[in-house]
Amino acid sequence: MLVDRSTRDLIAAFASPDPTPGGGSASALASAVGAALLQMVAGLAKTRTGADDERAALTEAALALGELSRQLTDAIDADATAYDRVVAAYKRPKASPDDQQARTAAIQGALRAATGVPMDVMRLSARALAQAEIVAAHGHRGAASDAGVAVALLRAGLQGAGLNVDINLGSVSDVKYADGARNERRGLTTDAAASAERAESLLRRS
Repeated sequence: MLVDRSTRDLIAAFASPDPTPGGGSASALASAVGAALLQMVAGLAKTRTGADDERAALTEAALALGELSRQLTDAIDADATAYDRVVAAYKRPKASPDDQQARTAAIQGALRAATGVPMDVMRLSARALAQAEIVAAHGHRGAASDAGVAVALLRAGLQGAGLNVDINLGSVSDVKYADGARNERRGLTTDAAASAERAESLLRRS
């Protein structure tokens, strides 16, 4: 599994000419690290003002971010697996009409799965960015740069996942499914950008 490799080995895997891991796994990794950084800031002993309600809000945010980071970490391997399935589907035999029909069905199923993983990364990243607003509002001022890096990583992860959604949808033949996915992608992008901007504005006041 990719996530069980050392950091050095994982970076080497991204640099290799193999098709996986690629941009989808990299996007999931960026967002997983971003969510983990926010979890760290939320878990610090000091809050912005030391108020009990701030500690309660940050404790809840830390729990949510821990789960989001775990799911994003899982998506690193899930994305690679999904893309490998697409590659395998395109290699299926196509000598006979039956072969061609089975190959087309396999390709379309694989493309939908390969779309679903980065879409999940977008959803999870958007949720983490919503939590970033809480961390930015109540977190310790001395960790503002950590929270800022986290927001930047989550932005990158979400945008990268969106690129993977787009390229896979370009080959999906189910128009209804593709249109619904594109609409969700646009909504997630808009909502996440708004959350990121609010968090960044709060961090600038630290």
